[in-house]
Amino acid sequence: MTSTTLPPVAPEVLAEAVENLTARLRKKLDAAIEGCAAGATRTADGQVTVRFGEDAVVTLSPGPGGAVTGAEQAVCSCLLAPRCLHRAAVLGAAPLADATDPQPQPQPQPASDPASAPDSAVPDSASASAPAGAAGVAAPDAAGAAVDPARAVAAAAVWEAAAQALSAGVTAAGAVVQAELLRAAHTARLAGLPRAEAAALRVVRGLRAARERSAAQRLPDLTAAFRDLLHTAALLASGAADPALTGSARRPYEPGGSLRTYGLCREPVLAATGYGGVVTHLLGADGSRYSVADVRPGGLARARGAGSASVALGGAVLDHAGLARGGLRIAGATVSPDGRLGAGRGVQATPLRGIPWTEEPAAALFARPAAQAVAGQLAAAAAAGSDSAAEQAGSALLGCDAVVVAAAGQDLLVREPRPGAPLLRLRPAHPHPELPHAVNLRRLADRPGLALRILGRPDLDRAATLRPLAVGPVPGAEYTLRFPEEWLGRADLGYDRLQGGHFPPPRPAPGPLAAAGPDPLADSPLWRVRRLLETGVAGGRRAVAEGFDQTPLRRAGFGSAAELATALAAEAAHRPRDAFGRLADPSADGYAWAWLAAATHLAAAERMLVAASWTGEAAGG
Repeated sequence: MTSTTLPPVAPEVLAEAVENLTARLRKKLDAAIEGCAAGATRTADGQVTVRFGEDAVVTLSPGPGGAVTGAEQAVCSCLLAPRCLHRAAVLGAAPLADATDPQPQPQPQPASDPASAPDSAVPDSASASAPAGAAGVAAPDAAGAAVDPARAVAAAAVWEAAAQALSAGVTAAGAVVQAELLRAAHTARLAGLPRAEAAALRVVRGLRAARERSAAQRLPDLTAAFRDLLHTAALLASGAADPALTGSARRPYEPGGSLRTYGLCREPVLAATGYGGVVTHLLGADGSRYSVADVRPGGLARARGAGSASVALGGAVLDHAGLARGGLRIAGATVSPDGRLGAGRGVQATPLRGIPWTEEPAAALFARPAAQAVAGQLAAAAAAGSDSAAEQAGSALLGCDAVVVAAAGQDLLVREPRPGAPLLRLRPAHPHPELPHAVNLRRLADRPGLALRILGRPDLDRAATLRPLAVGPVPGAEYTLRFPEEWLGRADLGYDRLQGGHFPPPRPAPGPLAAAGPDPLADSPLWRVRRLLETGVAGGRRAVAEGFDQTPLRRAGFGSAAELATALAAEAAHRPRDAFGRLADPSADGYAWAWLAAATHLAAAERMLVAASWTGEAAGG
């Protein structure tokens, strides 16, 4: 059980504590973790104590950053300390500290921005083919240079730990299995592989949340985290990896010269790691995309309040609400590869008049159908050399004009006013009930036939789905939104609340309400493969070994998916034993490769179906 009273603990500290336990104590660790967090108390000097009976008291002394980052900061009064069950249990009950938390440091040119939040705290929206071969073999990269052997060894360790965790599944991946992943993550960090480290920590957090039956944890998310971890580790360990797969603990910022930028919208950020804040999206005079982020620890309160917080960029006298409807002239700009603007010492910013969406360069965002924009994003994601580049290409904002059709649960169905356009599903950008995304969509659903100008991020994991960040009136439309002049023709759905005065008087629906069209993802038998993969994550190798019926997939023409799923089930059941009943090959390598192959193929097949849903081919007219 994760307690909010306990301070965050560095992954390597927990991994070392578990490694020091004897085999007998390791068997008792999960039960000890369940029972110790409720007894934590915080003292006046900031220490946290947990008492075990009369003779053992564990004391955690967080550092200046609020986290336990060294073994000396966790002590126990029992005779077995520091190799005791009490100390390991308390550390295991505490939340994991983010190993990539930014630390204040001088900013050279080019440099990384000290105000940036970790990449995992900023919204991103990813698959690539995994190469055949065994992990742990270093080879020359594409440029002919030898891959660092230390990195290959570290990546192989990450692969092995991830394979064992996958083979165990949520049900058996307790504190000991998680500690192996944490140790591998720390090894990756020391070897300069921050992307592999972050992926491993994401899996551990997912396993913890799943074992605690947290309402915020979704099995598909944990399945995707396992796929990303195995894919990244396999490429790095094989030596065939793109250098971008090593990742960056901090975003590198390059000089960007002088820029004229104009606000598009702002969106709240609320991460599972406890970070909260805002990201304001900007557009350069030449159409380039930029953003200003203010994401820090603080959760929901920070996300709600940051929308009107001051912009920490070059002394600009603006808050994020003003920047979203204003602009900045920036001298000495620093820009990260994903368009994030840095707040270095040499940056100077002057406010500019904002532009409505009807003026260039913003008007170009709404000049082409959404299907064309999504097709371009899918092509860019497929051509990306790494998962991070694919995520960046697939998460760009797009604009479109549409007409409200009807509500579909918490979602809103709209259709572009062009022949053959499919129904698009607008889904809240963030489902938290304290953020106004869902409420605003419900108010829009009360006006069938209402014309909307929408700016949002396509959800490339769902059929014809857009997550809107802002809406505005359609130029020249009679039945459309009506905003006050100071709103500059748009409302940020994550901060502004739509009121009755923003709508025209209601009128009868223009025709019978249309139901949601066929969903190519839900209607295809690929859900059988998805369920098999998720079953493996939840129940481990034994659950997958129960078998797989490939007939529906073959009948629908998904022959490759049928073969890979069947091979996965066969590999899961293949557990040869010697004459004494012991496993002849306890390695989970073969099973992990089979699972990764099926998961990678499924992601590619689903991406193709998503692309078809945007064109109207699967929309039933």
